[in-house]
Amino acid sequence: MRSKELSLQVKETILKLQKQKKPIREIATILRVAKSTVWYILRKKASTGELSNAKRPGHLRKTTVVDDRRIISMVKRNPFTTTNQVKNTLQGVGVSISKSTIKGTLLERKYRGCTARCKPLISLKNRKARLDFAKEHLKKPAQFRKNILWTDETKINLYQNDGMKKVWRRGGTAHYPKHTTSSVKHGGGSVMAWVCMAASGTGTLVFIDNATQDRSSRMNSEVFRDILSAQIQLNAVKLIGRHFMIQMDNDPKQSQEFIKAQKWKILQWPSQSPGASCITPCAPDLNPIENAFHLLKTKLRTERPTNKQQLKAVAVKAWQSIKKEETQHLVMSMSSRLQAVIASKGFSTKC
Repeated sequence: MRSKELSLQVKETILKLQKQKKPIREIATILRVAKSTVWYILRKKASTGELSNAKRPGHLRKTTVVDDRRIISMVKRNPFTTTNQVKNTLQGVGVSISKSTIKGTLLERKYRGCTARCKPLISLKNRKARLDFAKEHLKKPAQFRKNILWTDETKINLYQNDGMKKVWRRGGTAHYPKHTTSSVKHGGGSVMAWVCMAASGTGTLVFIDNATQDRSSRMNSEVFRDILSAQIQLNAVKLIGRHFMIQMDNDPKQSQEFIKAQKWKILQWPSQSPGASCITPCAPDLNPIENAFHLLKTKLRTERPTNKQQLKAVAVKAWQSIKKEETQHLVMSMSSRLQAVIASKGFSTKC
């Protein structure tokens, strides 16, 4: 292996020490370099008058400027193009290079191979609806968002997913119990909860199975009406005051006649892709309550409930422990969320 080249400053120091009549051995000891290195630098200076290193040619480049453009052009047109596909395309025009050369060319242009994020499919119609919503509400004052009661449902698993964890271990010990994390199929049981929040804090957390006669977690129109009747006015007055607006998703199970009869102001919410089967709201990247759910489930990772009753107790405690500063920050982030939707032309953004 080649040793690291000395800096120009060290080389100049060698010359200074030589002018002070220091012997090569002493110079090498002072600067902690080999005697042969000191001798070589002094000889080079005496013969050429130069201290800088000559440029090395390196290995010959295997691609031309035209080849590089072709590679970048293919990736720009289709970011999911593989190095194999690029290689085969170039071979079709008489250019034979390896996959590592293609990767190197892409790395030079700051392209990195990454795992693609999974985002909901959004139709052209709903992209337009999201754009219109973002442009209209970006002009709204901060007080408008503070008067919104955000509502939604979420599933809480008995065993939370702790995500990827790193572990220090030796070879052949990957499956030792102390080197592994535990997982339970289907989360080991779960509960469905309806929650609400505002900029001023979190509201009530209601478990769906507590509101149904058969103790199931299925939300039907009757259960939905019962929850809204009991919770909306109570939480809205507590968190906002008499003048409030409600945000809720566009799920067909919600009874429109009941909501109209209450004369509540409803925030018209943009639709997601038709037929999307998920329990998240229709515009998860716009709804700050989604991030509140993340805070809730992050807090639950430190808890170890063993049954649903314990899970419910710690979930309520974790939800109530979310601070006013946190909910206010999430609600006030609506401006940046709306700007992101506009910048992405209605496509999904980072939630």
